[in-house]
Amino acid sequence: MLGRIAAAAALAVVALVAPVGSVASAASAAAAAGSAKGSVVGPDQVFRAQVNARTGFPAPVTIQMACYGPLRLGQTGHPLPGQNVRVLLGGGNVAQAGFTGPHAVSIGVFFGPPPPSASALTVLTVTRYGVPRAIATSLVLPCSGTGQVTFVPLPMSPPVSTDVVVPVRFVGQP
Repeated sequence: MLGRIAAAAALAVVALVAPVGSVASAASAAAAAGSAKGSVVGPDQVFRAQVNARTGFPAPVTIQMACYGPLRLGQTGHPLPGQNVRVLLGGGNVAQAGFTGPHAVSIGVFFGPPPPSASALTVLTVTRYGVPRAIATSLVLPCSGTGQVTFVPLPMSPPVSTDVVVPVRFVGQP
């Protein structure tokens, strides 16, 4: 939370001290940088996260699961192919943006609780912005229900670095 406040404060300071034209130019440059594929993850960057090209707001992102027929409580399965995660440079909505902090060189993608949870499952390590990464079909995830995908700057620098949580909904096939 403090990291998000610090990132928002830094953006506000830039807006206060920069001439009006340069604020617009900075915003345009930030938007262009966020859409440019291949920018390297590094220290002190604001980022956003997506699962299947969605942020999870206002509704959770659907992850299609290879679970067929009537589902049982607690049943697990594998994600269907063709789904992905992506990290974008820059933040649109500060409440949904993360901050890499002073030491980050990558962003870890966790399905379920993030570290230091013993059950944290690192699926991917993202080192470049804007490049979709496939969700591995070998993962074992719930066949139904809700969960979260958490994007964590690594190495972590609490309380400065902040993660992004994308709410998800696991959906089995009929």
